[in-house]
Amino acid sequence: MHYYIPRLIEKELNRALARSPAVAILGPRQCGKTTTAKLLLKRISSVYLDLQDRIDRNKLSEPELFFDAYRDRLICLDEIQLLPDFFPMLRSEIDKDRRPSRFLILGSASRDLIKQSSESLAGRISYIDLTPFFLKEVTGRVSWRDLWIRGGFPESVLAENDEDSFDWRLDFIRTFMERDIPTMGFNIPIPVIERLWLLLAHYHGQTINYHKLAAAADISIPTLKKYLAILKQTYMVRMLQPATPNLKKRLVKSPKIYLRDSGILHALLEIEAYDYLLANPLAGASWEGFVIENIITRYDRWRPSFLRTSNGAEIDLMLERAGRRHLFECKLSKAPKPSRGFYELTDIMKPESAWVIAPVNAIYEIKKRIIVCPLEQLKLA
Repeated sequence: MHYYIPRLIEKELNRALARSPAVAILGPRQCGKTTTAKLLLKRISSVYLDLQDRIDRNKLSEPELFFDAYRDRLICLDEIQLLPDFFPMLRSEIDKDRRPSRFLILGSASRDLIKQSSESLAGRISYIDLTPFFLKEVTGRVSWRDLWIRGGFPESVLAENDEDSFDWRLDFIRTFMERDIPTMGFNIPIPVIERLWLLLAHYHGQTINYHKLAAAADISIPTLKKYLAILKQTYMVRMLQPATPNLKKRLVKSPKIYLRDSGILHALLEIEAYDYLLANPLAGASWEGFVIENIITRYDRWRPSFLRTSNGAEIDLMLERAGRRHLFECKLSKAPKPSRGFYELTDIMKPESAWVIAPVNAIYEIKKRIIVCPLEQLKLA
């Protein structure tokens, strides 16, 4: 039995419920949406329906009667993506009574995908993304090493040992391919998605070459792009877009691809423990993805991108917001040395700060405004 670790979205969730008739918590399967929602529901008058359960779905066969019976309660609908045609009914019900805290909706697909079905709820719904655990949420409870090797899914990172964690992730991957994707209405042959996912694990942290990747997966480029969009919409991959500042230099214009959860990446690569990870040639790319995902998740109001010139100078991650800019390089080293290209682009871009994120014990400056920092101590002004 795992103990509960508070999620950083809880305050945002309470604020959203106080102002909106409907609030949607969106994130991958098994990331903690239901647990977080049920703890909230215990404190207020509410009713919960799991739309994966046939009995609960049948309760909505006459939705107007159900809504009338529970009009004074917060109604929580879990796995809403299973009923995409239900959103117009929600709109009609909300327009009858636009009080805040009418509906709490949980979904295992991205807001882009959900919004295709929920356009009719514009102005009536607030969206909140919940990811697997990131480092700021578990610091003091889980080491960064365990979070990196096991990933952030609660059942994985809080498992009794590495073997149990690894087995859980293998089960997650199998269930995602065999049940979750078909349940959400996507038609991808299991051998194809399995082959593509394994390829993406080996491409982790690289810029996408659609021709090369499609050929390796034995599918067409349009099919590849369709399948990548599905993996993105289900929170499995991140496509980090290239920045396009006017630097008078030729820039790489293809996105970089990462598997969002480091534990899923390691399961696909058959890396079961920390020592095996350090010995793997993809350890540096894994660290880069782990750092980038943690920073983007924590600073989710900033616009993320990367920057790479044709001669190889690179910024692993750039965050921008309202004219402000922070740059990051990821180094898996106790004595990290930034690349010459990082120094060069930092001088050109003139950010508020530039960071080298590495598994070091303390923060120190190696050049004016360029700081080496452990991930858990990163704090942007």
